[in-house]
Amino acid sequence: MNRKIGLFFGTFNPIHIGHLIIANHMAEFSDLDEVWLVVTPHNPHKKKSTLLNNHHRLDMVFMACEDFEHLQPSDVEFRLEQPNYTVKTLAHLQEKFPTNEFCLIMGEDNLKSFHKWKNYEVILENHSLYVYPRKSGGRVQNQFKDHPKITRVDAPVIEISATFIRDSIKEGKFIKPMLPTKVWDYVLHNNFYK
Repeated sequence: MNRKIGLFFGTFNPIHIGHLIIANHMAEFSDLDEVWLVVTPHNPHKKKSTLLNNHHRLDMVFMACEDFEHLQPSDVEFRLEQPNYTVKTLAHLQEKFPTNEFCLIMGEDNLKSFHKWKNYEVILENHSLYVYPRKSGGRVQNQFKDHPKITRVDAPVIEISATFIRDSIKEGKFIKPMLPTKVWDYVLHNNFYK
């Protein structure tokens, strides 16, 4: 059976309610059948030293997705060469699951810099993009404005960042409402981000 899978990439360091709101919105209010939260082991644009170990971040994503029927954690990038690029992950998944249609979920801030991504033309040739709104500077390149493979989804604008959460925990702030309960407990139990 052909399934349309949205891929929501992130370091999820940690996963927070903003991620879940966007992922669930995409699963419920677009034509996607499922959203996979792809835990990135090492984003080429982020310092690796700031990341928790892969298995901790994956565990948190599993905990966060437990109650969501259409959200699935994915560790596919853990088995690919690092640092990894989205174009390679998409090719790998398409080869492994040839009957699925894989689409890329991204914030509008990422669409503004999409022309700088490795082989972005190949991605657009073979995959659709589902874009959710983000407050950010800059502008979307003209070639992406009315592109037939780019769908804008009217999702809530979420202004929570994992950086803010990590900094707040380090400062001893009580930010439990921003994390799924099991993730908050896990972070607290393991003394992360202090």
